[in-house]
Amino acid sequence: MVQLKTDSSIEAMRETGRVVAHVLAAARKAAVVGASLHELDEAAREVLHAAGAGSPFLHYRPHFAPTPFPAVICTSVNDAIVHGIPTGYRLRDGDLVSVDAGATLNGWAGDSAISFVVGRPRPEDVRLVDTAFAALDAGIAAAVVGNRIGDIAHAIGTVCRGAGYGIPDGFGGHGIGRKMHEDPSVPNEGRPGRGMPLRHGMVLAIEPMLIGGGTDEFHADLDGWTLRASDGSRAAHAEHTVAITDAGPRILTAP
Repeated sequence: MVQLKTDSSIEAMRETGRVVAHVLAAARKAAVVGASLHELDEAAREVLHAAGAGSPFLHYRPHFAPTPFPAVICTSVNDAIVHGIPTGYRLRDGDLVSVDAGATLNGWAGDSAISFVVGRPRPEDVRLVDTAFAALDAGIAAAVVGNRIGDIAHAIGTVCRGAGYGIPDGFGGHGIGRKMHEDPSVPNEGRPGRGMPLRHGMVLAIEPMLIGGGTDEFHADLDGWTLRASDGSRAAHAEHTVAITDAGPRILTAP
């Protein structure tokens, strides 16, 4: 069941969203050549603690996971698409990193993700990351009252496929509110004019995931969490929490 949020609830979610933006900024700042993924997670924990916020990621265990998630952010490097667990891996020049972060504050959740290259970027990685954000922008632009979930999915998929990238099947965005994952699901590919109508008060986490080699195939690591491109190509992930309002889409996790 989709839970519509009041205007005051959306304002409260915006406060959570600001914390998420600060978490991502801290993780991005910590992501220098030689830094470990553990250090990015620690930087994120410090921001959450300072804000009096919690993490919806820490100890989260969905049906597919063999163990609870042990960190407050996901760090997915190079061929990892999403759900990467922060480890002692030290970042190298040219690594492509996706950081997915969440926060809970005053009973409301926020969720957002960024991708970037550490050190000197390869042109193909810049194009991949830029396309991920372009797909996110397209999805947000379609998130207007009167459209449908399929319009968001179609907008994202058109950008991704048009650039020649793959889309991992079965993974996409979701509703968000009191819990990090709520109804409805928001696919990253679909047919326009189909699916649930968008209404004022809906809040969605919109999150394109792209596989650089063009394949849709992926597999899970032995950790049961990290999803990797089966062709070994690099991947990118971008996400914002977005409120559907009569005045247009409102990004709640913007800096």
